[in-house]
Amino acid sequence: MKRILVTGANGQLGSELNLLSKKHSEYEWIFADRTKITLDDLDLLETQLKEIQPNIIFNCGAYTAVDKAESEKELAFRINCLAVKIIARYAVNNNINLIHISTDYVFDGNTSIALSEDAETNPINVYGASKRAGEIACLEENPNSIIIRTSWVYSKFGNNFVKTMQKLMQEKEEISVVNDQIGSPTYAVDLANVLIDILESKKWIPGIFNYSNEGEISWYEFALLIKELGMYKCNVKPIPTSAYQTQAKRPKFSLLSKERIKAIYNINIPDYKESLKKCLNS
Repeated sequence: MKRILVTGANGQLGSELNLLSKKHSEYEWIFADRTKITLDDLDLLETQLKEIQPNIIFNCGAYTAVDKAESEKELAFRINCLAVKIIARYAVNNNINLIHISTDYVFDGNTSIALSEDAETNPINVYGASKRAGEIACLEENPNSIIIRTSWVYSKFGNNFVKTMQKLMQEKEEISVVNDQIGSPTYAVDLANVLIDILESKKWIPGIFNYSNEGEISWYEFALLIKELGMYKCNVKPIPTSAYQTQAKRPKFSLLSKERIKAIYNINIPDYKESLKKCLNS
Protein backbone atom coordinates (compact mmCIF):
# COMPACT_ATOMS: atom_id res chain seq x y z
CA MET A 1 0.00 0.00 0.00
CA LYS A 2 1.38 3.38 -1.03
CA ARG A 3 1.88 5.89 1.76
CA ILE A 4 0.93 9.50 1.04
CA LEU A 5 2.45 12.24 3.20
CA VAL A 6 0.44 15.47 3.32
CA THR A 7 2.31 18.41 4.83
CA GLY A 8 0.35 21.39 6.15
CA ALA A 9 -2.32 19.00 7.43
CA ASN A 10 -4.22 21.71 9.31
CA GLY A 11 -4.37 24.14 6.38
CA GLN A 12 -7.33 24.49 4.03
CA LEU A 13 -6.07 22.02 1.40
CA GLY A 14 -4.65 19.61 3.98
CA SER A 15 -7.96 19.57 5.88
CA GLU A 16 -9.95 18.90 2.71
CA LEU A 17 -7.55 16.10 1.72
CA ASN A 18 -8.07 14.63 5.17
CA LEU A 19 -11.83 14.42 4.55
CA LEU A 20 -11.29 13.08 1.03
CA SER A 21 -8.86 10.40 2.24
CA LYS A 22 -11.77 8.52 3.87
CA LYS A 23 -12.93 7.65 0.33
CA HIS A 24 -9.44 6.52 -0.69
CA SER A 25 -8.47 3.77 1.70
CA GLU A 26 -6.35 2.19 -1.03
CA TYR A 27 -3.62 4.55 0.25
CA GLU A 28 -2.11 4.91 3.69
CA TRP A 29 -2.40 8.59 4.58
CA ILE A 30 -0.04 10.48 6.89
CA PHE A 31 -1.31 13.95 7.74
CA ALA A 32 1.58 15.93 9.15
CA ASP A 33 1.01 19.16 11.06
CA ARG A 34 3.83 21.40 12.33
CA THR A 35 4.81 18.90 15.01
CA LYS A 36 5.29 15.96 12.59
CA ILE A 37 6.90 17.92 9.75
CA THR A 38 8.67 21.06 10.94
CA LEU A 39 9.17 23.09 7.79
CA ASP A 40 10.91 25.84 9.76
CA ASP A 41 13.46 23.45 11.34
CA LEU A 42 15.58 22.37 8.40
CA ASP A 43 17.93 20.20 10.48
CA LEU A 44 15.03 18.09 11.69
CA LEU A 45 13.08 17.94 8.42
CA GLU A 46 15.08 15.25 6.64
CA THR A 47 15.05 13.01 9.74
CA GLN A 48 11.26 13.33 9.92
CA LEU A 49 10.91 12.40 6.23
CA LYS A 50 13.11 9.32 6.78
CA GLU A 51 10.95 8.27 9.73
CA ILE A 52 7.69 8.58 7.75
CA GLN A 53 9.08 6.94 4.57
CA PRO A 54 6.37 8.16 2.18
CA ASN A 55 5.91 6.95 -1.41
CA ILE A 56 4.10 10.14 -2.43
CA ILE A 57 4.32 13.66 -0.99
CA PHE A 58 1.68 16.38 -1.30
CA ASN A 59 3.53 19.44 -0.06
CA CYS A 60 0.64 21.68 1.01
CA GLY A 61 2.49 23.27 3.94
CA ALA A 62 3.66 26.85 3.49
CA TYR A 63 4.18 30.22 5.11
CA THR A 64 1.07 32.04 3.87
CA ALA A 65 0.81 35.22 5.99
CA VAL A 66 1.21 37.55 3.01
CA ASP A 67 1.45 40.85 4.92
CA LYS A 68 3.46 39.47 7.85
CA ALA A 69 6.00 38.02 5.41
CA GLU A 70 7.16 41.57 4.66
CA SER A 71 8.71 41.69 8.16
CA GLU A 72 9.46 37.95 8.43
CA LYS A 73 11.34 37.47 5.18
CA GLU A 74 13.86 34.96 6.55
CA LEU A 75 11.14 32.71 7.98
CA ALA A 76 9.04 32.91 4.79
CA PHE A 77 12.04 31.87 2.65
CA ARG A 78 13.05 29.12 5.08
CA ILE A 79 9.60 27.49 4.88
CA ASN A 80 8.65 28.32 1.29
CA CYS A 81 12.05 27.74 -0.34
CA LEU A 82 14.69 25.99 1.80
CA ALA A 83 12.29 23.38 3.23
CA VAL A 84 10.94 22.73 -0.29
CA LYS A 85 14.51 22.18 -1.48
CA ILE A 86 15.05 19.50 1.21
CA ILE A 87 11.72 17.80 0.43
CA ALA A 88 12.42 17.82 -3.33
CA ARG A 89 15.92 16.41 -2.81
CA TYR A 90 14.58 13.69 -0.51
CA ALA A 91 11.89 12.84 -3.08
CA VAL A 92 14.32 12.49 -5.99
CA ASN A 93 16.82 10.45 -3.94
CA ASN A 94 14.10 8.04 -2.82
CA ASN A 95 12.11 7.85 -6.07
CA ILE A 96 9.05 9.54 -4.53
CA ASN A 97 6.37 11.40 -6.51
CA LEU A 98 6.14 14.98 -5.24
CA ILE A 99 3.31 17.45 -5.86
CA HIS A 100 4.17 20.90 -4.53
CA ILE A 101 1.55 23.65 -4.19
CA SER A 102 2.41 27.19 -5.32
CA THR A 103 0.59 30.46 -5.95
CA ASP A 104 -0.52 33.10 -8.45
CA TYR A 105 1.50 35.59 -6.35
CA VAL A 106 4.61 34.63 -8.35
CA PHE A 107 3.28 37.12 -10.95
CA ASP A 108 3.32 40.93 -10.85
CA GLY A 109 -0.22 41.33 -12.20
CA ASN A 110 0.75 43.71 -15.02
CA THR A 111 -1.21 41.94 -17.73
CA SER A 112 -4.80 41.45 -18.82
CA ILE A 113 -4.68 37.98 -20.37
CA ALA A 114 -4.91 34.66 -18.52
CA LEU A 115 -1.44 33.64 -17.36
CA SER A 116 0.00 30.42 -18.74
CA GLU A 117 2.56 28.30 -16.89
CA ASP A 118 5.27 29.81 -19.13
CA ALA A 119 4.33 33.43 -18.42
CA GLU A 120 7.15 35.50 -16.96
CA THR A 121 7.21 35.57 -13.16
CA ASN A 122 7.98 38.74 -11.24
CA PRO A 123 6.72 38.66 -7.63
CA ILE A 124 5.89 42.01 -6.02
CA ASN A 125 5.88 40.90 -2.38
CA VAL A 126 8.04 38.74 -0.09
CA TYR A 127 5.52 35.91 0.05
CA GLY A 128 5.40 35.69 -3.77
CA ALA A 129 9.20 35.88 -4.00
CA SER A 130 9.59 33.08 -1.43
CA LYS A 131 7.11 30.87 -3.28
CA ARG A 132 8.82 31.51 -6.64
CA ALA A 133 12.19 30.66 -5.06
CA GLY A 134 10.54 27.46 -3.80
CA GLU A 135 9.35 26.55 -7.31
CA ILE A 136 12.85 27.04 -8.71
CA ALA A 137 14.46 25.03 -5.88
CA CYS A 138 11.88 22.27 -6.30
CA LEU A 139 12.48 21.80 -10.03
CA GLU A 140 16.28 22.22 -9.76
CA GLU A 141 16.55 19.53 -7.07
CA ASN A 142 13.88 17.30 -8.57
CA PRO A 143 12.93 17.88 -12.23
CA ASN A 144 10.37 15.07 -11.84
CA SER A 145 8.19 17.16 -9.49
CA ILE A 146 4.74 18.48 -10.29
CA ILE A 147 4.02 22.03 -9.16
CA ILE A 148 0.46 23.32 -9.05
CA ARG A 149 -0.07 27.07 -8.93
CA THR A 150 -3.41 28.06 -7.50
CA SER A 151 -5.17 31.27 -6.47
CA TRP A 152 -7.65 32.74 -3.96
CA VAL A 153 -8.10 29.47 -2.05
CA TYR A 154 -11.09 29.09 0.26
CA SER A 155 -12.92 26.30 2.11
CA LYS A 156 -14.88 25.75 5.31
CA PHE A 157 -11.53 25.36 7.10
CA GLY A 158 -8.99 27.98 8.14
CA ASN A 159 -8.97 31.71 7.44
CA ASN A 160 -10.07 32.81 3.98
CA PHE A 161 -11.99 35.47 2.08
CA VAL A 162 -15.32 33.61 2.04
CA LYS A 163 -15.40 33.07 5.80
CA THR A 164 -14.25 36.64 6.46
CA MET A 165 -17.01 38.02 4.21
CA GLN A 166 -19.66 35.85 5.89
CA LYS A 167 -18.58 37.12 9.30
CA LEU A 168 -18.43 40.80 8.25
CA MET A 169 -21.75 40.65 6.39
CA GLN A 170 -23.46 39.35 9.52
CA GLU A 171 -21.86 41.97 11.76
CA LYS A 172 -21.82 45.14 9.66
CA GLU A 173 -24.30 47.20 7.65
CA GLU A 174 -21.69 48.17 5.05
CA ILE A 175 -18.30 46.83 3.93
CA SER A 176 -15.82 47.88 1.23
CA VAL A 177 -14.11 45.41 -1.10
CA VAL A 178 -11.47 46.06 -3.77
CA ASN A 179 -12.79 45.91 -7.31
CA ASP A 180 -9.57 46.23 -9.33
CA GLN A 181 -7.81 42.97 -8.43
CA ILE A 182 -8.84 40.30 -10.94
CA GLY A 183 -8.45 36.52 -10.77
CA SER A 184 -10.42 33.40 -9.99
CA PRO A 185 -11.15 31.69 -6.67
CA THR A 186 -10.25 28.08 -5.90
CA TYR A 187 -12.43 25.84 -3.75
CA ALA A 188 -9.96 23.68 -1.80
CA VAL A 189 -12.21 20.61 -2.25
CA ASP A 190 -11.83 20.89 -6.04
CA LEU A 191 -8.05 21.23 -5.76
CA ALA A 192 -7.87 18.23 -3.39
CA ASN A 193 -9.77 16.16 -5.96
CA VAL A 194 -7.31 17.24 -8.67
CA LEU A 195 -4.37 15.89 -6.64
CA ILE A 196 -6.12 12.52 -6.41
CA ASP A 197 -7.02 12.65 -10.12
CA ILE A 198 -3.36 13.17 -11.07
CA LEU A 199 -2.34 10.26 -8.85
CA GLU A 200 -5.01 7.96 -10.25
CA SER A 201 -4.34 8.90 -13.89
CA LYS A 202 -1.15 6.77 -13.70
CA LYS A 203 0.32 9.49 -15.91
CA TRP A 204 3.10 11.49 -14.29
CA ILE A 205 3.99 14.57 -16.36
CA PRO A 206 6.41 16.77 -14.37
CA GLY A 207 6.47 20.56 -14.47
CA ILE A 208 4.19 23.45 -13.56
CA PHE A 209 0.40 23.37 -13.88
CA ASN A 210 -2.19 26.06 -13.09
CA TYR A 211 -5.42 25.30 -11.28
CA SER A 212 -8.31 27.47 -10.10
CA ASN A 213 -12.03 27.40 -10.69
CA GLU A 214 -13.35 28.72 -14.02
CA GLY A 215 -14.39 32.36 -14.26
CA GLU A 216 -12.80 35.82 -14.23
CA ILE A 217 -13.88 38.12 -11.40
CA SER A 218 -12.77 40.79 -8.93
CA TRP A 219 -12.81 40.37 -5.16
CA TYR A 220 -15.78 42.78 -5.15
CA GLU A 221 -17.76 40.57 -7.54
CA PHE A 222 -16.89 37.54 -5.44
CA ALA A 223 -18.16 39.35 -2.33
CA LEU A 224 -21.43 40.21 -4.13
CA LEU A 225 -21.96 36.53 -4.93
CA ILE A 226 -21.30 35.55 -1.30
CA LYS A 227 -23.85 38.18 -0.27
CA GLU A 228 -26.42 36.90 -2.78
CA LEU A 229 -26.03 33.21 -1.93
CA GLY A 230 -25.88 33.88 1.81
CA MET A 231 -28.87 36.26 1.56
CA TYR A 232 -27.09 38.91 3.61
CA LYS A 233 -28.47 42.44 3.88
CA CYS A 234 -25.08 44.13 4.18
CA ASN A 235 -24.23 46.85 1.62
CA VAL A 236 -21.06 45.96 -0.34
CA LYS A 237 -19.18 48.95 -1.70
CA PRO A 238 -16.49 48.76 -4.43
CA ILE A 239 -13.17 50.51 -3.76
CA PRO A 240 -9.83 50.70 -5.60
CA THR A 241 -6.76 48.95 -4.17
CA SER A 242 -5.27 52.41 -3.49
CA ALA A 243 -8.00 52.96 -0.87
CA TYR A 244 -7.16 49.74 0.97
CA GLN A 245 -3.55 49.86 2.08
CA THR A 246 -1.81 46.61 3.05
CA GLN A 247 1.81 45.91 4.00
CA ALA A 248 2.32 43.68 0.95
CA LYS A 249 1.36 44.68 -2.58
CA ARG A 250 -1.04 42.34 -4.41
CA PRO A 251 -0.98 41.54 -8.14
CA LYS A 252 -3.78 43.43 -9.91
CA PHE A 253 -4.40 40.64 -12.42
CA SER A 254 -3.59 37.00 -11.71
CA LEU A 255 -6.12 34.97 -13.67
CA LEU A 256 -4.55 31.58 -14.41
CA SER A 257 -4.93 29.74 -17.71
CA LYS A 258 -5.89 26.12 -17.01
CA GLU A 259 -5.51 24.79 -20.57
CA ARG A 260 -2.46 22.67 -19.77
CA ILE A 261 -3.92 20.74 -16.84
CA LYS A 262 -7.19 20.23 -18.74
CA ALA A 263 -5.40 18.90 -21.81
CA ILE A 264 -2.88 16.63 -20.08
CA TYR A 265 -4.96 15.29 -17.19
CA ASN A 266 -8.40 15.61 -18.78
CA ILE A 267 -9.61 17.57 -15.77
CA ASN A 268 -13.10 19.04 -15.75
CA ILE A 269 -12.96 22.35 -13.86
CA PRO A 270 -16.11 23.63 -12.11
CA ASP A 271 -17.25 27.24 -12.45
CA TYR A 272 -16.52 29.38 -9.39
CA LYS A 273 -20.25 29.97 -8.75
CA GLU A 274 -21.02 26.23 -8.55
CA SER A 275 -18.09 25.63 -6.22
CA LEU A 276 -19.02 28.52 -3.95
CA LYS A 277 -22.58 27.17 -3.66
CA LYS A 278 -21.17 23.75 -2.65
CA CYS A 279 -18.92 25.34 -0.04
CA LEU A 280 -21.71 27.44 1.48
CA ASN A 281 -24.02 24.39 1.57
CA SER A 282 -21.37 22.38 3.42
